[in-house]
Amino acid sequence: MAKISNTINIENRKAKFDYQFLDVLTAGLVLKGTEIKSIREGKAGLADSYCYFKNDELFIKNFHITEYADASFYNHEPLRERKLLLSKQELNKWLKKVKDSGLTIVPIKLFINEKGYAKLNIALAKGKKAFDKRDDIKKRDIEREMNRKF
Repeated sequence: MAKISNTINIENRKAKFDYQFLDVLTAGLVLKGTEIKSIREGKAGLADSYCYFKNDELFIKNFHITEYADASFYNHEPLRERKLLLSKQELNKWLKKVKDSGLTIVPIKLFINEKGYAKLNIALAKGKKAFDKRDDIKKRDIEREMNRKF
């Protein structure tokens, strides 16, 4: 069997700045044929996407996958809701945490695993305050200055 290259790594860089990650999981996605083809071309974006629970199942919303150019009338909607695949145990654990402590679930990274399936790293996150963001900017600037000197 031919080895499939997994060069697709689409990250949500804004999430690292806006949230503090408490726990990270890897979830599968329920996709249509044209969606996986677009992802393999690298035409997807996680910028404004978020996860939510509906009927004890986890869905991702505002996850943009560009329409596949070579598809005919069987193309997909770019911003449709997509179901995330996790075990029932993991879903129940995160559902309790989201309801009780006011945490949120944020997509971090989309990638293709070694078997050729699209996977999504999601994080149980807590929103940062303005002073936390300023501290991160300050640390990043100091680190950048240190790297320039050496």
